[in-house]
Amino acid sequence: MSHLSALAPQSVAVITGAASGIGLAAAHRFAAMGLKVALVDLPGEKLEAAEKSLKANGATATAFGCDVSDLAQIKALEPNVRAQLGEVSVLMNNAGIQPGSSVLDTRNWQKVMDVNLWGIIHGCQTFTPGMLAHGKPGLIINTGSKQGITTPPGDPAYNVAKAGVKVFTEALQHELRNIPDCALSAHLLIPGFVYTALTANGRTQKPGGAWTPEQTVDFMMQSLAAGDFYILCPDNDVSRALDEKRIAWAAGDIVENRPPLSRWHKDYAAAFADYLKQ
Repeated sequence: MSHLSALAPQSVAVITGAASGIGLAAAHRFAAMGLKVALVDLPGEKLEAAEKSLKANGATATAFGCDVSDLAQIKALEPNVRAQLGEVSVLMNNAGIQPGSSVLDTRNWQKVMDVNLWGIIHGCQTFTPGMLAHGKPGLIINTGSKQGITTPPGDPAYNVAKAGVKVFTEALQHELRNIPDCALSAHLLIPGFVYTALTANGRTQKPGGAWTPEQTVDFMMQSLAAGDFYILCPDNDVSRALDEKRIAWAAGDIVENRPPLSRWHKDYAAAFADYLKQ
């Protein structure tokens, strides 16, 4: 059976960070396909409004207030979802924060790691055993970031957390594919520039280079249908080809024994520009 059978009507999808942005767009998409949706986010008006927006379209949607940085809350969430909606077939660990960080300033580091990395690890470790036990096709989608691959300077806590999400999700998929008759697969969503509350930075209109959350979910669905593990999203400014070159250059720092983050090193700026032209 294809793991995409998990997206059948009446299947249950759990989405963290579901009150806005990519999470909310995914919730609307899954609901339109007939799935029952568990909307997981911090309790409050935004989460309540998200639930209302889905129900207004006739969806089966239930809001669950939960701080994913708190393992106890995630452990309590899993049986609560099963009791109210049924066995889970789709888990989208999407919750994330980006308050900013610097290398030697301890502020924000713990919270970023707790939400962006541990929230995903604990979500997978809590929900995956039940998804394996019921034996039906299932999907786990973890939201990473290009910043966790090319690690640009400026926000190291976010980069470290998202690099961890990449490594963890790769290990998870490796383990799942080696379980006999396993119908569950993991996937790494790598958005491009998406206009959300997280990236708005005070802007009230979408920049021309950004995708909407809905465009990102469209691409995610196409990639899942193609069987992709790495869902590497372009945007209106950055093509797949440019992403590939940036990723290859970052790996080349090790292979070529260049300084770390050489793309932003003054002695390698010209070489990087020439590389992009090749």
